[in-house]
Amino acid sequence: MTETSTDKPNLLLVDDDVTFCSVLKPALEKRNFQVTVANDVNTAMQLAEQTEPEYAVIDLRIGYDSGLEMVKKLIELDSNTQIVMLTGFASIATAVEAIKLGAIHYLTKPASPDEIVNALHKNEGDASVAISDNPLSVKRLEWEHLQKVLMQHDGNISAAARALNMHRRTLQRKLEKRPVRE
Repeated sequence: MTETSTDKPNLLLVDDDVTFCSVLKPALEKRNFQVTVANDVNTAMQLAEQTEPEYAVIDLRIGYDSGLEMVKKLIELDSNTQIVMLTGFASIATAVEAIKLGAIHYLTKPASPDEIVNALHKNEGDASVAISDNPLSVKRLEWEHLQKVLMQHDGNISAAARALNMHRRTLQRKLEKRPVRE
């Protein structure tokens, strides 16, 4: 890896939301990262091969592509890359898969730049995290179940809809809605 003249660690930011990236990039640069931005998976992989990032912040949904695939590809490129999955569509299934694929943390949007930087440097779990006294709501359970079935079918909406005995468009509408906050 070639060192930059600034010796700041390389961070790859991958999100299809151009406005979000234009706000987050300078905030991360102020926190001592050299930030490269990509708004699609193909560009992100080209940049990753060129810059060999030590850190990455990856959105779960990048257009029609899965950020989980991006995590997998980055880890294959360099298993030492510290990756944080960032999403507005959090689910237990995608969180588990992101960690299994090599992400070190999973954050829901909105997340502050400080929360993101802290997550990038957090390599161990926290046993003191509070456990909720309330079970998930029915709407949240439905969202989690849909995500789980979708993951079991490798993100294929048609196959997941068949498994759920549901029309494909109905499943798409349900998936487009943001999950219910608990």
